[in-house]
Amino acid sequence: MAKLYSEKKVKKMYPKKETVNFLLNYSRALRISTYKNIQFENILN
Repeated sequence: MAKLYSEKKVKKMYPKKETVNFLLNYSRALRISTYKNIQFENILN
């Protein structure tokens, strides 16, 4: 018989505040420029 995996309770995982802030700051600093069908990725720090 097939196992019913939906019956298991999954513990919810939440990221740390520092991790969220790091990802948000990185995404704010990342700039992607396109020039003649070529993409350039720059991190503005």
